[in-house]
Amino acid sequence: MAQQEYQKYYVPDQSIWPIVGAVALFLIAVGAGNYVVEVSKGKEGIGGYILVLGLITLLVMVTGWFKNQIDESMSGLYSAQLGRSYRQGMAWFIFSEVMFFAAFFGALFYARMIAVPWLGGASNNAMTNEVLWPTFEAMWPLTGTPDGTQTTAMAATGLPLINTAILLVSSVTLHYAHVGLEQNKRKQLTALLGVTILLGAVFLVLQVWEYIHAYRDLGLTLQSGVYGNTFFMLTGFHGLHVTLGTIILIVLFFRVIKGHFTPKEHFAFQAGSWYWHFVDVVWVMLFFFVYVL
Repeated sequence: MAQQEYQKYYVPDQSIWPIVGAVALFLIAVGAGNYVVEVSKGKEGIGGYILVLGLITLLVMVTGWFKNQIDESMSGLYSAQLGRSYRQGMAWFIFSEVMFFAAFFGALFYARMIAVPWLGGASNNAMTNEVLWPTFEAMWPLTGTPDGTQTTAMAATGLPLINTAILLVSSVTLHYAHVGLEQNKRKQLTALLGVTILLGAVFLVLQVWEYIHAYRDLGLTLQSGVYGNTFFMLTGFHGLHVTLGTIILIVLFFRVIKGHFTPKEHFAFQAGSWYWHFVDVVWVMLFFFVYVL
């Protein structure tokens, strides 16, 4: 009977970064919640400062944790079995993100396909319409609220369409950057990865511009009923994921410059690529269901 060969499996020391990340997310949640309330009421408060502190703490956590991971990887502590564990972990992480966005899309579909028609008297709910909102007209986007607030829907053309093209192109550039890594074409890898990062940054700038346009010109705010809520919830959380993906690509870019990856050993790059393509697919679905339909 052949003797089975066992590989080492590196177990890292205890780390402070998970608790630092938890504190950062707590500060971000508290700060963002208070900041939204303060803005809606036209008051000044500490919500914005707490939010900034949370973001800084999160950046410190990401920097420190990434540094530890890179040091472990470059020290030769990993094995093939640990690599398989990383792949499984990344796959489950992306699956959890799929469920995250599925919940938000579910809220959008429920409001659009069930709640709004019911308020309009569909499915033998005429009494619901008469009692709750007699003047309600079932339509989507729902541009009116019970208190009479009116808003304008965000068109699919213009900035949203441009951002869609940007993310689609960024997936192509990142794919061929990955091909360059696999074929050991370092110039192709570096140039196309840099272009992908630039496209991600442009997307975020244009999304901020879109939000300014929504608030200033369209009256589309968080106070605009279920349409405004679902619009900013979906696009805002997607923008947060693009921000994280861009940070990951920037880290990978500097690692590429330092020569950390080889054509055979580059799972960190592959994982970042998976995440970016996932973010792009989510945006295509978001563009179709939020902007087009």
